[in-house]
Amino acid sequence: MPAQLDASRKTVLIDLALQGGGSHGAFTWGVLDRLLEESWLRIEAISGTSAGAMNAAVLVSGYIKGGVRGAREALDAYWERVAASARYSPIQRSMFDRLMNRWSLDTSPGYVMMDLVSRLVSPYNLNPFGYNPIRSILEDCIDFSHLNEAPIKLFITATNVHTGRGKIFRNKEITPEVLLASACLPTLFQAIEIDGEPYWDGGYAGNPTISPLVRESEAYDVILVQINPRERRETPRSAGDILDRLNEISFNSPLMKELRMIALLCQAADPGTGEGRRWAKMRTHHILTDKLAEFGASSKLNAEARFLHVLKEEGRKAAEDFLKLHGADVGKRSTADLDILLAEC
Repeated sequence: MPAQLDASRKTVLIDLALQGGGSHGAFTWGVLDRLLEESWLRIEAISGTSAGAMNAAVLVSGYIKGGVRGAREALDAYWERVAASARYSPIQRSMFDRLMNRWSLDTSPGYVMMDLVSRLVSPYNLNPFGYNPIRSILEDCIDFSHLNEAPIKLFITATNVHTGRGKIFRNKEITPEVLLASACLPTLFQAIEIDGEPYWDGGYAGNPTISPLVRESEAYDVILVQINPRERRETPRSAGDILDRLNEISFNSPLMKELRMIALLCQAADPGTGEGRRWAKMRTHHILTDKLAEFGASSKLNAEARFLHVLKEEGRKAAEDFLKLHGADVGKRSTADLDILLAEC
């Protein structure tokens, strides 16, 4: 439903939980773009990992400068910069993929070579200076000095290499290094050091982390934007497909465990006490699409402008479908069935 038709609706505070997934984060760009059109929704806090962390920080930085319009423009500018930086990358779709109208990079010589080398050579040898093209984009698109002044709380997750535990960074702690750490795939990039501690991709510990949204936000509704497919109907048989599915399971596992914990706490919490009341009243929602599974894991490294816009439009469509089907439930009841996760234990 268009935003102007909901202008009289009572404001509902929401939290957003944004999963990571490389260039598939452009799907989340589309979801956010559509949700920001709804004047009755007010974002209280965002938890993000990897690409979800980038989207979260860019949105908040834009919101500080220009409200909702500034947030949408900042997200547009960020993803356009990502596309521009990838224009001359050696990792491009092959002629065969283009002729077959596929967005995957499975037959891309650059991708195949990079995939092979990354399994044999350490990034400390392959990329000794730790170059990451996203750093300059983040520094240009995000005003880190003012994130602590934002009315929206940020929770960014990275994984401590030494302990294996997740570290949650909040507004005043967020720097380019924190965002790069949250998206640091260990086979491609050197660990990012923050205060003397090395960090890898936050997806290994929380993709994204939900608990700080419950403990530190005033909102009772959490909308999870999920990128990595939870289920696949076909058994992977090639070496590449097996590895890709293992990565999907690994990156989804912390989220599934946390959602199970939340389901248990929601059932057991005492609704009459402080924190117990929050757990008992928590409402969860889910925005996702089956379309992302069709693109293949290699497409997560495809930052071609046309593909990013395909993903954005799919995100807008998924958010639109959610609003039509469940918009009236937000602020009243959960639309994601977490209890089914308990049945799987």
